[in-house]
Amino acid sequence: MTRALWPNDPRRLGDYELVGRLGEGGMGAVFLGRAPDGRLVAVKVIRAELAWDQEFRGRFRSEVNRAREVPGFCTAAVLDADLDHETPYLVVEYVDGPSLQEVIKEQGRLSGGTLHSVAVGVATALAAIHGAGVIHRDLKPQNVLFSLGTPKVIDFGIARALEATSRHTRTDQMVGTVAYMAPERFDGETDRLAGPAADIFAWGVVVAYAATGRTPFRADSPAATAARILTQPPDLAGLDGPLRDLVGRALAKDPDARPTAHDLLDQLLATESGGALAQRPELLQAAEAAAHTGRLRPERVRTDVVPRRRAGRLAAALAGVVALAVGGLLFAHGPGHRLLASSPAPAASPSGALPTTAVKARVQGPSLIDRLDRRAQWKDSRPSDNAAGWCAFDGGRLVATTHLSSVYSCTGPTATFAGDQTIAVDATVVTPGACAVIWFRVVDQSGYRASFCPAEIRLGLDDQDDVTGEQKVASTAFAPGQTHRAGIVVHDGTARVTVDGAAVLSLPLTDPLLAGGQVRLGAINDAHSGDAGAAFANAELRSPAVDTPARFPDLLGSGRASSVVKLQSYDPIAHVVVAQPVLLLSGPDYCKLFKIKQTDGRCEQEYTIVESHLTVTVPAVNRPALTTYDDPKGEGTCIGSMTGGGTCPIKPAAFAQWLKTNPQGLATVTADGGVATKLAEVYTP
Repeated sequence: MTRALWPNDPRRLGDYELVGRLGEGGMGAVFLGRAPDGRLVAVKVIRAELAWDQEFRGRFRSEVNRAREVPGFCTAAVLDADLDHETPYLVVEYVDGPSLQEVIKEQGRLSGGTLHSVAVGVATALAAIHGAGVIHRDLKPQNVLFSLGTPKVIDFGIARALEATSRHTRTDQMVGTVAYMAPERFDGETDRLAGPAADIFAWGVVVAYAATGRTPFRADSPAATAARILTQPPDLAGLDGPLRDLVGRALAKDPDARPTAHDLLDQLLATESGGALAQRPELLQAAEAAAHTGRLRPERVRTDVVPRRRAGRLAAALAGVVALAVGGLLFAHGPGHRLLASSPAPAASPSGALPTTAVKARVQGPSLIDRLDRRAQWKDSRPSDNAAGWCAFDGGRLVATTHLSSVYSCTGPTATFAGDQTIAVDATVVTPGACAVIWFRVVDQSGYRASFCPAEIRLGLDDQDDVTGEQKVASTAFAPGQTHRAGIVVHDGTARVTVDGAAVLSLPLTDPLLAGGQVRLGAINDAHSGDAGAAFANAELRSPAVDTPARFPDLLGSGRASSVVKLQSYDPIAHVVVAQPVLLLSGPDYCKLFKIKQTDGRCEQEYTIVESHLTVTVPAVNRPALTTYDDPKGEGTCIGSMTGGGTCPIKPAAFAQWLKTNPQGLATVTADGGVATKLAEVYTP
C-alpha cells in the first residue's frame, strides 16, 4: 500500500513527481511517482551514503545496463534511469497486482494448471534473465508478481551491485533470503562466483513453496535453515508428478547437476497437460519464444576454486547467517508496488540525438573502434579442409571466407548493442558470388542481416540462416574488388542501410526477442560453389553519445595523445592495445567539470573515474616503453603522477602478469600518430 512521503523525502526526481512512498530496504527507498504523461511509475532511489561510493556506482551502472537488455518475457524491465544523479534512481512502471507470497497467504497453496503456470512463468523469466548475462541473486515469492494472471519476475540482477562491492559486503555477510539460497552461496569462497545455477535452486524453492505453502528446508531459525540446505534433502511432501522430479533436480546440492533455465522450460512445456497454458496465451507465447530463442549466456560458475570440507563450509555458513540481515534486499516494497515491462526506452530525434530530458536519464551504451588490420577485438582462425570457413588478417583488412558452409561470421566483440546505434565498416566483395555481411542485434544464431552483394543490397531477419522479411535494392556498388563504406543506422525501431553515407533501404525492427545483441561481420556464398570471401576494414560501432562535458583524448588521432584507460589487453606479438579511455579526476575537479556544488559529498572523493564507454584498438610499436608504480625497494620513487602512471621500467612478462591479475586495470597509454609508444601502470590511492 502507498504511504505518505516522509518530511525529508524528495518531491521530484528528474521528470518524475513523487506522490507517495511504497517501501524501503537496505539499499534505498521505492516511491510512487507520476511521469510527465500522467501515468504512475515506481521510482527506486539509492541511499545517499551508497551513492558516494564510486566502486558501488560503477557496479550499479553495469548491472542496470545489463538489466535493461533483458527481454520482457515474464520479467519487469527498467523503463528509465539516471545513474549520474546525486542519488541514482531507476524508474519502472507501477501495476497493482499481488505477489506470489500474498496469493499463497490469502488463497492457500497452488495446484494443477495454476501451479504449472507459475513454474513456467518463473522459468521463462530466468531464461530471459540468464540469456542477457544477468543473475537474479534474490529470487523469492515476494519478487514474483501477477499482472492479469501472468507471473512476472522483478528486481533481477541489481542486487549484485551491492554484493560484489567489497566496501559494503564483508566476507561474513551475504545479500539474499536464506531459505532461497543455494548451498554454494553459503561458502565465502564461492558465493561471489555463484552463477545461474543458484537462481535455478531458488526456482525450485519458489515452486515448492507455491505447491506446499512452505519452503523445502524450513527450520526454526535462519542458521538451522542454512544447515538443512547444506546437509539435508528437500522436503517435497505435497508435490507430485513430473513437477516434483524437476524441482528435485533443481534443488541438487551440486550446481552442475541442476538443469539450466532453458532445460526447465523444455521439460515444463513437454509435460504440460490439461490445456492450462492454452488458457493463458500470453504466457504460452512468452515461454515458447524464450525456449526457442536463447540469449547471450553468462559465464558458468568457476570450478577452479577448491571447496572447503563440508564441516568448514557449514561453519562458515552458520557464521555468515548470524551476520546476515534476513531478507536483506536491494529494495523492499509494500504490497502496492507492482512492475510491468511494457514501456520503451526514450526515443531519439530524427537527427539521431536524444532529447535533452532523455539524455540525463539515459544509460550510455557501448561503442568501439577497430581498424581490423590485426588480431584485437576481432579474431582470426586457421584455414582447414573440414572447416565451415575462416577469417584472416591480410593486407591490412579482415577477410572472411566461406568453405564447407555457405555462411561464415568472424569471432568479434562480445559487447551487446541495444536501442539506437550506428555501424560503419569498409566492405569489399573479394570473390564473385560472395556478399559482405553485417549482422546486428545477434542473439545466439538469430539477428538482422544486411548483405552487400555485387548486384544488390539486402536487409532481413536471419533466424539460423533462414532469412525472412527481406528488403532488396539493385546496386552494383559492391562489384568484386570495389570498396565502399557499408553502414547500418538504427533509430526509433527502424534500421537503415547506407552506402558511403547515403541511405538505400530500411526495415522496421519488430522482433521483441532481438531488442539488443552483438554485431558480427562475415560472408555468404550466393553462388553456392567454391569458397567465397569478403573483406572488412576500419570498423566503428557506436551508441548515441550522452550529452556530457567530458572530453576524452583521441588515441587514434594524427597528433600526440595520452589517456588514462581501462586496459583490456596488450598483445606484444600482434603489437596492439585494446583499451577504454577514461578520465581520472580528483573530487574537486570532478565537481568542477560537471558543475556540481563543492559542498557535494562527491567532491570529497580522492579520485573519480569517468568512463567513455568507447573501446578502441590502438596499434603499438614493436617495443613500447613499459613502466610501473611498484617500487621494489619500497621507497615510493616509482609512483609518478596519478594520471601519468608509474615511472620505473618493467619487463613485458611482468607487465603481462600485472594485467592478468588486474583485468581492466588502470594504465596510461601514450600514442603518436595513432600508434601506442608507452604504457604505464597507474597508481590510485
